[in-house]
Amino acid sequence: MNTRKALGLTLSHSAVALAGFAAGIYALPILIAPDAPTAEQVRVASAQALFRGEFRRDLKDSDALHWGEGAVTVTATAVSLLGRVAPGPDYKLYLSPEFVETEADFQRLKGRMLRVGDVKTFENFVVPLPSGVDPAQYAAVIVWCETFNEFITAAKYR
Repeated sequence: MNTRKALGLTLSHSAVALAGFAAGIYALPILIAPDAPTAEQVRVASAQALFRGEFRRDLKDSDALHWGEGAVTVTATAVSLLGRVAPGPDYKLYLSPEFVETEADFQRLKGRMLRVGDVKTFENFVVPLPSGVDPAQYAAVIVWCETFNEFITAAKYR
């Protein structure tokens, strides 16, 4: 086998392995996600809403792989979404004192944000607030991917 053919096979096999790895990273969270709450369960969790916001796909750092859409509700005990977020690993929900829509702004404000909990479903979610948290002390809800330091979406609620 000549060098050119060996190099071509190495490159092509490496590209296929890389594509398979990337597909696995994308698909695994979808495969292991728990059942999402139903629209009715989200409505019940949102019944005592203190604040409302909206995840939109057109935020500055949102793109085809990192986005959210739908109605966000903040109560005294939980943050809920009736909508969808792009599938991905290791999503965390934060409350922020300011609305952000870029990774740079998130990083700048992360020390002043409150990490609320994990987002484990990609269609609808209800994430309980830690006890003693006053959501009126914050202005926005952020979904952030910790593993890849990626901004997913945000909603201003105050």
